[in-house]
Amino acid sequence: MSREACHSCVDAIADVRRICDELGVAWSVSDVDADSELRAEYGDRVPVILIDGVEHGFWKVEEERFRRALRN
Repeated sequence: MSREACHSCVDAIADVRRICDELGVAWSVSDVDADSELRAEYGDRVPVILIDGVEHGFWKVEEERFRRALRN
């Protein structure tokens, strides 16, 4: 989950892209401001990382933890 003009989101997207590309894992970005329900749920916690629809973390990518989760 991301939003426009969010420096932390840009950094997290770059990390997710790099890690997922290395591991061959598909990923996507959703703009929380494009949906009122997402905006209400995630508010100011963006970026939020979901794995299989379940919240994994927010604000930054914890690389080793993220890699472990993707391998499972």
